[in-house]
Amino acid sequence: MHRGFPSRHYFSASSSGGSGGGGSSNSSGDSDYSHLLSSRLGSMVAENAIIVFARRGCCMCHVVQRLLFGLGVNPTIYAFDEDDEAALIHGLLRIVAFAGDDAVELPEFPAVFIGGKLFGGLEKLMAAHISGDLVPLLRKAGALWL
Repeated sequence: MHRGFPSRHYFSASSSGGSGGGGSSNSSGDSDYSHLLSSRLGSMVAENAIIVFARRGCCMCHVVQRLLFGLGVNPTIYAFDEDDEAALIHGLLRIVAFAGDDAVELPEFPAVFIGGKLFGGLEKLMAAHISGDLVPLLRKAGALWL
């Protein structure tokens, strides 16, 4: 596999803290995990000029990466397993709601955050690139310096 630029990867923890077994402990353990994940995601979104949340091995995430690499941006990638998707969606919804965005929608994956705000998925990223709005937005967020 060819990697043109190194990228920083953050991988999510295995889902809900317990070791194997099928306990239906839907009590404070899951709530604590969700709260911990939300705070961790919030700090990651705040600390990075651009971060992409995507399913592990997703081809659409690869397209997002290639587009951003082509522009000279080195995004942070948070790859997650399908088992962690529900907790991740919950955490991202908390971040979007906390940011005060008017319409809180379920994020589509790959979900791209630019400058601490949910920008959108691949379609919105491509539309902004084609219209010429993406590069100024990346400059404003501090992800691109040229």
